[in-house]
Amino acid sequence: MAFVEVVVLAVALAMDAMAVAGVRGLAAKTIRARDALLVATFFGGAQAAMPALGWLAGATFASRIGGWGHWLTFVVLVVLGLKMIHEAVTASGDPEDESDSSRPFGLKVLAVLAVATSIDALAAGVTLAVRGASIAVACATIGLVTAALSFAGVYVGHRFGARVGKRLDVLGGVVLVGLGVKALLEHFLAT
Repeated sequence: MAFVEVVVLAVALAMDAMAVAGVRGLAAKTIRARDALLVATFFGGAQAAMPALGWLAGATFASRIGGWGHWLTFVVLVVLGLKMIHEAVTASGDPEDESDSSRPFGLKVLAVLAVATSIDALAAGVTLAVRGASIAVACATIGLVTAALSFAGVYVGHRFGARVGKRLDVLGGVVLVGLGVKALLEHFLAT
């Protein structure tokens, strides 16, 4: 898997974290750099750790799935992408549904949200193993991209509101579907 593909995957996976970070920013009366750094640390850390867990599972089974790896990559990425799009389109749009407005940067809230937004990265880790990606580079890239976008998301959400969040999730979903289709096309064009 080329580094450019890892970066594109990282950006796509970070969209839901950025959207949730935006909701955190929207829920806060004031924003401090400490708050944005806390969100970036939780979300970036979870997004960096989850692909490693998925990669371990994928590496364990990679030899067994051999010639089916391109199909697995396609299915995982397309399902994740469609899930992100569906969730963005069907979300209520009410920031109170997703936030604890009394403590938008509470450690428990951030920990739960970090895990919830990184489940997609766990599944993507399986794809990284099948595609033979360097897991250290991929995890570092996914974590750093997510941290940077989440940090920005806190400020964007505080400034512009939750409307941006749904669009980011839809864009992330479209990118994941595109990466899945690309993996399948590469397989068929190479044979």
